[in-house]
Amino acid sequence: MKPETVFFVIITILVVSFIIDQALDYLNAKHFNDPLPAELQDVFDQDEYKKSQRYKKERYKFGLLNSTISLVATLLFFLLDGFAFVDGLARSVSDNEIIVALVFFGIIMIASDIISTPFSYYSTFVIEEKYGFNKTTRTTFFLDKLKGWLMGAILGGIILGAIIWFYQSTGNNFWLYAWGLVTAFTVLMNLFYAGFIVPLFNKQTPLEEGALRTQIEKYASKVGFTLDKIFVIDGSKRSTKANAYFSGFGSEKRVTLYDTLINDLDEDEIVAVLAHEVGHYKKKHIIINLIAAIITTGFTLWLLSLFIGNPLLSEALNVSQPSFHIGLIAFGVLYSPISGITGLFMNHLSRKFEYQADDYAKNTFAGKPLISGLKKLSKNSLSNLTPHPLYVFAHYSHPTLLQRFRNLEK
Repeated sequence: MKPETVFFVIITILVVSFIIDQALDYLNAKHFNDPLPAELQDVFDQDEYKKSQRYKKERYKFGLLNSTISLVATLLFFLLDGFAFVDGLARSVSDNEIIVALVFFGIIMIASDIISTPFSYYSTFVIEEKYGFNKTTRTTFFLDKLKGWLMGAILGGIILGAIIWFYQSTGNNFWLYAWGLVTAFTVLMNLFYAGFIVPLFNKQTPLEEGALRTQIEKYASKVGFTLDKIFVIDGSKRSTKANAYFSGFGSEKRVTLYDTLINDLDEDEIVAVLAHEVGHYKKKHIIINLIAAIITTGFTLWLLSLFIGNPLLSEALNVSQPSFHIGLIAFGVLYSPISGITGLFMNHLSRKFEYQADDYAKNTFAGKPLISGLKKLSKNSLSNLTPHPLYVFAHYSHPTLLQRFRNLEK
C-alpha cells in the first residue's frame, strides 16, 4: 500500500464521520417541534416547551458551526502537512524521542484548545447564559482551562512518556506493559477520582445531618448497602443543571449529590435517584464497565502494536522520520471506525444497565418519585423529549425519558 492511499483513507474517514454525525444531528433536529407524548405532557407548559425548542435549535445551529470549522481546520492541517511542521518544531527542542513526543502533543493540544476556547466561551457565556443555566464566572472558566492543561500535561505526559519508553525497551511487546500501566491508572482513577481530582475543581462537603440524610441512611440499611460517605458538591458554581453519581468501590465508594439536585427535588425523589445509583452498584455495573474498558484498552493497544512500527503511517502524513507519535496520530484516525462500533455497543449496554437500575429503584424504593424526579430534571435542563431513534441509538448512554417512564410504569 502506498502512503498516498493511507492518507486518502484518513481524509475519507474524517469526512465520512462528519457527514454521519451531521446527518444524525439533522434527523434529530427535525423532531424538535414534535408534540410531546401523552405521558410527558406535564413536563413543560406551553411557554416552557417553546423555550426548550428554542434552546435545542440554538444548540444545534451552534454545534453545526463548531463541527464544520473544526473539520475544515483539521483537514487543512492534514493537507498542509501540519504534523510534519510541528514534528520539526518538536525536534528542534531535543533529540530524545520521548521529549519530542511530549513537545509534539503539547503543541497540538494547546493549539487545539486555543481554537476551541472561543466556542466554549460562547457556549457558556452566551447560549447557556441566555437560557438561565450558566453560573460560571469568567475567572472560574479560565482557571478550569488552566487546571485542565496542567492535569493533562502531568498525567498525560507521564503515561505517554512511559508507553514510548516501553516501546523503545520492548519493541512490539510494549502493548502488554502499556496495558498494565493504563489498567492501574484506570483503577486508581475509579477509586480516588472523587477524593483527589474533583476537589481541584469543586468543593465537596458531607451531607449534613437532617431528614434527607436520615432517609438516605434508612434506605441504604434496608437494602444492605454500606454508605457512610455522602457528599454534596457545589455544582451551582457552574450551572443550574443537576446530577448525582457514585464513584469508587469497596471502602472508597461514595455518593455525590449536586446541590442543585437537592434544591430541585424533594426528599423522596432524591432517595429514588439514589436508589437508582445503588442499583448500578448492586448489579455490578461499575465493575462490568471497568472490565469492559480494560478489555477495550487492551485490544486497542494490541492492534496499535501491529501497526505502530510501520513507517507507512508516518509517510502518509509526509513525515520523513518515522516515529511513535506520528504513527499514533495516523493510527488514531484509522482506528476511529472501530472505536465508533465499540461505542455503539457500550451505549447499548449502558442503556440496558439504566433500565436495570431503574427497576432496582422501583422494587426497593418506589417508581413514582423516580419518574417525577426525572421529569423535573428534564424540565430544568430543557431536555429534548422527542429525539430521533437513530440519534438515540448512536449517542444516548441513557434511555429517553419516555422509555424510562414506560419501563417504570410496567
